[in-house]
Amino acid sequence: MYDFNKIVDRQSTANIKYDLRNKVFGKDDVIPMWVADMDFETPDFIREAIIKRANHPIYGYSFRPKSYYQSIASWVHIRHNWEIDTNWIKYSPGIVPALNFSTLAYTNKGDNIIIQPPVYFPFFSAVSDNGRVKLENNLILSNGRYLIDFDDFERKAAKAEMFFFSNPHNPVGRVWTKEELLRLGEICIRNNVIIISDDIHNDLILPGYKHIPLASLSPEIADITVTCIAPSKTFNMAGLATSSVIISNSTLRDKFDSLLQRYHLSLGNVFGAVASEAGYKNGAQWVDRLMQYIKDNFAVVEQALLETNGKIKLIAPEATYLAWLDFRNTGYSDDQIKDILINKAGLGFSHGPVFGNGGQGFQRMNLATPRSVIKVAMQKLIEAF
Repeated sequence: MYDFNKIVDRQSTANIKYDLRNKVFGKDDVIPMWVADMDFETPDFIREAIIKRANHPIYGYSFRPKSYYQSIASWVHIRHNWEIDTNWIKYSPGIVPALNFSTLAYTNKGDNIIIQPPVYFPFFSAVSDNGRVKLENNLILSNGRYLIDFDDFERKAAKAEMFFFSNPHNPVGRVWTKEELLRLGEICIRNNVIIISDDIHNDLILPGYKHIPLASLSPEIADITVTCIAPSKTFNMAGLATSSVIISNSTLRDKFDSLLQRYHLSLGNVFGAVASEAGYKNGAQWVDRLMQYIKDNFAVVEQALLETNGKIKLIAPEATYLAWLDFRNTGYSDDQIKDILINKAGLGFSHGPVFGNGGQGFQRMNLATPRSVIKVAMQKLIEAF
């Protein structure tokens, strides 16, 4: 029913991933596997909903109807076993804006915010750009799997006001267990640390794993947690700038809403609302098939890397379509790895060091692209190294 093998020409559509290759990589002919959007068609049920709305000749000021909020609550309940009140849902034009809004709403200049590198780099800027101080609780790579250093986390929590949490984790691909989540939540409760949980990849879970929203575990954890979700990664519609922030604590919710009102950012756009509702109402089967396809893409990468005899390794994936590749055994520096990838292999990956401590010697590779492209990319990678 859904053809993930189809090649879609994205060039000259003013998209970042393809049309800014020269600016980012210094050449136009790299295979772009960096920006975290998909090369798959946005599902037909979303495109049809947008077209139907676009056929009305006026795109004036609009609001999000009850059905919009109900579709989110229903999706979260069915997919993630979390029952939420639609009144808890606030709009944001994106998850990164939501991180910055939360920083402004819940902390003051000079306050400490915990992050867990290597991690999605806008976490860093959401702290530093707003005059806050980052406390790094570095993830531990042990036997090919990333773990949380809880002793260090507890020390950092004792002097922190807030915690940016990636759940599931970008770029290392961890799906956190219930035990890990409970331990994090309990530490934050004891230390009065507000949790901003970036759950944007919550639907992109590989078969055999289960995403657990942190706020779903107890009323006490929910009371200190702000959960950020979006249909953008799930259904490949990031350009529609629509996401949701779920906040059960009324005080935290009012502070977040007050900030949106102050900057006049609460309206959003009509097509984003329509697309979000269509995705959450009709997208279950599409997502299931997508993640099976992504799982098979990971298998292609893992099989191909056997030819490197351990010089390049795939960190075992649990979620997302982002492969975290370990190049440390190649013996090359980060600059050399980047140069070989771009100029010998013709591949545009996300450079590991931008994800902070622990990113050195790694590269992030986007696998949300047709399998034929993955196979060509892996051949180029192996030949180059």
